[in-house]
Amino acid sequence: MARISGVDIPKQKRGVISLTYIFGIGKSRAQSILLKAKVDHEKKVQDWTDDETSRIREVVGSLKIEGELRSEVQLSIKRLMDIGCYRGIRHRNGLPLRGQRTKNNSRTRKGKRKTVANKKKATK
Repeated sequence: MARISGVDIPKQKRGVISLTYIFGIGKSRAQSILLKAKVDHEKKVQDWTDDETSRIREVVGSLKIEGELRSEVQLSIKRLMDIGCYRGIRHRNGLPLRGQRTKNNSRTRKGKRKTVANKKKATK
């Protein structure tokens, strides 16, 4: 495995796909990185020369990725929660924040179902 900015990227995959294993780099950003580094985007990571790898590391090093990006995202979420806006409250309660319904879906945000027992009927 090749190592770029602290992340092991798979050698047997194409460069574009391998770079997406780094947090903050998607497919289009990976293509632009390879274009700036002058590396063929169809080339597999194992076929990269040391010179190409170092050029890619330089380009990736100038971007905000991995830990720095994660901390920025967390700070943005914390700011929303601190000011108490709608999105911040939804983050705090662990509910979806972009207008999705919560009656039937949103299991990913709400977590595993918590069953609530029914009230017992009063006997006469």
